[in-house]
Amino acid sequence: MLRAALAGLVLASFTLSASASAETIRIAIGTQDTTINCAAGGLLIRELGLLEKYLPHDGAYKDAKYDVQWKNFTSGAPLTNEMVAGKLDFGAMADFPGAFNGVAFETAGKHSLFISVLSGSIKGSGNGIVVPSASSVQSLSELKGKTISVPFASTAHGMLLRAVAEQGWDPLKDVNIIAQPPEVAGSALQAGKIDAHADFVPFAELFPSRGFARKIYDGAQANAPTFHGALVDQAYARKYPEIVVAYLRASIEANQLLAAEPEKYSELIAKVTGVDAEVNYLFHGPLGVQTRDLSWKPEYRQAVGTAIDTLKLLKKADRGLDLNSFIDDQYIRAAFKASNLDYIAQLVNYAQTPLSGVDAATGKAITDVSHVAEIWVRGEEKVRRYGSAEAAFTALAGLKQEGKSIRAVYAQASDSGIKLLAEQAWFASDAKGRLSAFLLKGQAQQYAAGQGGKVFDFSDATAQVVAAR
Repeated sequence: MLRAALAGLVLASFTLSASASAETIRIAIGTQDTTINCAAGGLLIRELGLLEKYLPHDGAYKDAKYDVQWKNFTSGAPLTNEMVAGKLDFGAMADFPGAFNGVAFETAGKHSLFISVLSGSIKGSGNGIVVPSASSVQSLSELKGKTISVPFASTAHGMLLRAVAEQGWDPLKDVNIIAQPPEVAGSALQAGKIDAHADFVPFAELFPSRGFARKIYDGAQANAPTFHGALVDQAYARKYPEIVVAYLRASIEANQLLAAEPEKYSELIAKVTGVDAEVNYLFHGPLGVQTRDLSWKPEYRQAVGTAIDTLKLLKKADRGLDLNSFIDDQYIRAAFKASNLDYIAQLVNYAQTPLSGVDAATGKAITDVSHVAEIWVRGEEKVRRYGSAEAAFTALAGLKQEGKSIRAVYAQASDSGIKLLAEQAWFASDAKGRLSAFLLKGQAQQYAAGQGGKVFDFSDATAQVVAAR
């Protein structure tokens, strides 16, 4: 029985048996559907009915009934308010609002637990800064004295403050940081009312995908780990540990489904949230912007500590949190064991979701993923993969000649290794003419200078490849 694997929990089986079998047990889960890298902790579990597969119905739970409740939020702060008020038992959010969740519980004389990671980047990818598409700004260094909006108390807020500090700027004097949720910022960017906007998943990719913004800063440039994860009310976890493990087993299955069929589930996420499937694939496809990783790597523990320090700096918290008790990995370890998975092996595995398969043009296995490019053709269930940008761009020209409609073209950033929207990327050639992709023009220029090559935007790069055929 799982209770034996959760040694140290305060309630004995007899006590649980007396309560669980005699009541309808509420399981109230707060989700952030549009924060698409939380999908394995909410949206997919709900839409596919995964939680019900793992809820216990034997032993102490033989006669228990379950009342599963779902509530969606656009950010972590209001979700935390309802958890503290006792209206929710579980919640999914990023490191920064998650740390605030812990502080808010402590302030109320209660305790919450950070029980798993859902998706993250040890470098910081996922958060980003965008400017209007017509802006001349190419890097953060050009935003001094400008107005930058950001959802306050979000993980993107923490990233922005760290990025500003890295520039040596005073956040109160050298930039004008204002609070704006993404739904407001999108309109403000289009109207030219702000110079830049910092945001979390998926908006730094979604806005550029929709053509009215351009990404000029990725969180990886700050090299500060970031993640989204799941929390639970400690009192609830101690009373119903098997339910916590059941929830995490459902998360594990959701994660496995995303890895196996990213296109299919990117479409499902799009149907529920309105976030374009092409953007969902950026995160959930192979070699994505973030890794889906439920283990508590040291870097993610560090991210929580950094978030707490930032909250103190913002005067949003006057107390710290004991990370060793706030971050509780016993439940995810038990979930891995119950699912016949090796938690320790995952803990030391830092690999991105692997890309396997063959080059769509040659039929040969792709063994070097550093220059991979992909094309999603409208009407096709699977994304086509190519071993190089040159191969993809050649195929792209042919597809357009055939009258095919293209949903998205992807390229892998040569420095960070993350997936990019190729139309938004910059390309640099080496001495042999081979193309490498970069998020920023400056990065491409630096590479080209060292290689004796040239810099191209997407249009020029595709034209160059076609001309060279």
